[in-house]
Amino acid sequence: MGKLETDRGLNQELGLARAADTRWGSHYKSFKSFVSMFGSNIDVLDTIVVDARTLEERAKAKGYLSTCQTFEVAFMLHLMRDVSRIIIELNTSLQKKKQDIANAILLGEVAKKRLQKLREEECDSLIDKVSAFCVKYNILISNFDDFYVNPGRSRRKVADYTILYHYHVDIFFKIIDWQVQELNARFNEVTTNLLVGVACLNPVDSFSSFDINKILMMTE
Repeated sequence: MGKLETDRGLNQELGLARAADTRWGSHYKSFKSFVSMFGSNIDVLDTIVVDARTLEERAKAKGYLSTCQTFEVAFMLHLMRDVSRIIIELNTSLQKKKQDIANAILLGEVAKKRLQKLREEECDSLIDKVSAFCVKYNILISNFDDFYVNPGRSRRKVADYTILYHYHVDIFFKIIDWQVQELNARFNEVTTNLLVGVACLNPVDSFSSFDINKILMMTE
């Protein structure tokens, strides 16, 4: 296949990027920064609690502090950092000039495989990593074999599944599955056929990539 040369890269030219994609880079930096500067962030909130000028400011700071110092928030921060890293690396690759169309399709498949590998193999290691993080910052770690209790509900309404199941299924699997669905929607059969068809119209080497059947697929 030939190459599609643009000033802005294949991503913009063929609409593979969406407006939301420009936010993934910001999201990744935010998650990464929050994890790496977690101690400093907690210190700032502690200071606000002590030095707040009003009861409202103190109450808000206490609320943020209490929420941040939970295993669930730490788990979400680490998970979203890892997921957003995969997506921003995909988007960055697609933005490159002279991106090969076949390679663009391959990049989408690689990103989906990376997410699938994360889903199938790395939940336990992530929990271990977050647990070590919580020990470092004196965050309470629940017994994962206990039944899960939704913080917004009465403790008398205990779920019929464990805390470990909650992190595996309700959070880890759902977030990754949602992102895989997003990639499937972007790199679906119609989009792939369009990319292949556009590649066939490349004039390089006297239209050596021209294939009438692939072009006809674009009209179906």
